[in-house]
Amino acid sequence: MNSTDQLRFNTLYQQHLINLRLQGKRPTTIDAYSRAVRRIGDFFDCPPDTLTTQHLKQYFNALIQSHSWSTVKLDRNGLQFFYRYTLDKQWQWLNIVKPPQVKRLPDILTPQEISSVISATKKQRYQVFFLTLYSMGLRLSEGLNLTIFDIDSQMMKMHIRNGKGGKDRYVPLPSRTLLALRQHWLTHHHPRLIFPGLGNGKDTPMDKGGVQKALKQVIRDCHIYKNISPHSLRHCFATHLLEQGLDLRSLQVLLGHASLNTTARYAHLTPTKQHCNVTAINQLADALSLQWRLS
Repeated sequence: MNSTDQLRFNTLYQQHLINLRLQGKRPTTIDAYSRAVRRIGDFFDCPPDTLTTQHLKQYFNALIQSHSWSTVKLDRNGLQFFYRYTLDKQWQWLNIVKPPQVKRLPDILTPQEISSVISATKKQRYQVFFLTLYSMGLRLSEGLNLTIFDIDSQMMKMHIRNGKGGKDRYVPLPSRTLLALRQHWLTHHHPRLIFPGLGNGKDTPMDKGGVQKALKQVIRDCHIYKNISPHSLRHCFATHLLEQGLDLRSLQVLLGHASLNTTARYAHLTPTKQHCNVTAINQLADALSLQWRLS
């Protein structure tokens, strides 16, 4: 961009950030929606208010080929917000990019595999962190942002703050997890964070990229051939609790789901449910009165 275009872009971009804050968007949303404007500005090397529908089609055609559909969807939503609130233009081209509706079932580790993964984790901070995510069903960001002030050792519960949708909740704190957290805290004595970063990042939470890489490595070390991420530990928590007989409503509260329908999907992942399905299907087939023709 020349100096005039760059000044125009900077003005629009700052107004975009202001509008995102005024609309009460969460930090992660602000980050994603602002990245969408930067990315399309870099792609065409011009302010995005000068782009035509054909330009936008060209951009998303390239984005689909280089990024995941989740990124495409975020960019679409971010640019839609930009057009509506910053440019005050109607969104006329929503249908030019429509991510497919995909509903996948996550891979689930057995309790034995969970034990193997945690035991095989070499670094203590990751070992305790994986136990924390699994034993309380936390999202990755929720675990990283835990502080010593969130622990209620008298009531044996953990205060999960600012979860998805800006919601707080309490989850039971297992005695074994509390002991592990105390032992881990003694290794760094941070005045606030339970899982601080290292070196210059010691006053910020542990790096999520490091957590993800550590789990991928230990999954390989354990010769587990499943698609597992830190969020998978939350899926395992939910599935294993249902196997133990916990009702869906109680699980919904523990997970912080807004809708019971979101929680209900875990019922399809339990071996008990799958066994019932297999039994019912076999009974259905066995009940048929068939006469076979011999060849």
